[in-house]
Amino acid sequence: MPDKRFSKRRSRLPVGPRIADAILDYVGQTPRSSERPQARPESRARAIAGTVARHAALTTGGLSLPPGPLGWLTLLPELRSLWELQTQMVADIAACYGKTHELTREEMIYCLFRHTDAQAVRDLVTQIGKRFVVQRASRPQVQAVVLKIAMHIGQRVIGKGIARWIPVVGALGAGAYAYYDTTQVADTAIEFFGGVVDVQAADAEWLRDDDDEAPHKSR
Repeated sequence: MPDKRFSKRRSRLPVGPRIADAILDYVGQTPRSSERPQARPESRARAIAGTVARHAALTTGGLSLPPGPLGWLTLLPELRSLWELQTQMVADIAACYGKTHELTREEMIYCLFRHTDAQAVRDLVTQIGKRFVVQRASRPQVQAVVLKIAMHIGQRVIGKGIARWIPVVGALGAGAYAYYDTTQVADTAIEFFGGVVDVQAADAEWLRDDDDEAPHKSR
């Protein structure tokens, strides 16, 4: 059972750190995929993306319907629902390309948020033509990148929260944005897994940062 005192402390955090915590909940583990490597992976990946984008629009639009203060309460659950759909989609796209083993937290953050904050994700993945250089990072470094992304999203969330005072119109806008956002994630994932992925190992100091926090974790 979650610690109620811890939950209360998290609920009082500013919007940015709360969003960062939510992001980290979804990038720590890669979802399992039932997809298989495809002879024409992009075609299957586009089909998956279309289905998930429509689902995201319906889900987000439904959560956006409550007007006024109730609408504010659905903002973080809305984001969590969207990221749950998108992380599964990225895992399925990776599987289509036969690159499930190349999908870890750095790659997931890149696929989910490159269109949100391209500058921040460059600390994890650098694109050189069709080659993607992935830098394995320590947990504190990943947290720093995620916090930058979360602050960017937080600014948008405040604007979306204001729109909650206009029911139906706000829901339609939220649904449309969820569709667009999901297609952007899919485009990034298709480009990434369709390219050459070059993973750079973290140096010893970075590895010690993670080992100190999770001594039994294997990578």
